[in-house]
Amino acid sequence: MNNKIEKGDIVVINKSGKHYQQVGEVSQVDYNIFFVKIVLVKLGNQEETFEEKDLQLKTKKPSLQEVITSIDKILEQVTQIPHLPTQEKVELPNRLKYLKLDIPKLDKQLIQKNFDSIDKILAATREVDSSASFWQEIDPNLEKISWWIRTSL
Repeated sequence: MNNKIEKGDIVVINKSGKHYQQVGEVSQVDYNIFFVKIVLVKLGNQEETFEEKDLQLKTKKPSLQEVITSIDKILEQVTQIPHLPTQEKVELPNRLKYLKLDIPKLDKQLIQKNFDSIDKILAATREVDSSASFWQEIDPNLEKISWWIRTSL
């Protein structure tokens, strides 16, 4: 695993003080005039600045390949959703396939549009049956895709 801290990574603060051991998401990385890596970390609804040495990498932002694998895993689960209306039975797999093709192009509007449609269909489906086992596979993969979109585009 690459231990370099980048935008979108989840970190733990190791610097003693009021934020010691808190977990946050890196929102920006920069360097000060002494070429020391400065990291802006989102902690709840506030942001704080730390030197890289004061942070420990907890979770790396998903890579492009991990996101595409997550899309494939959701595609596998879509066939198991019993209460999907006919239109969504066609639209959901197609949107997922389009998303998979759009992601390497890094077209933010197109990716966001397809992801929002996928999320909307899945949210409506979850209202009908939220206890089905396929959600255990869909939800973490959907979250991984959302995380990548939020931090990569």
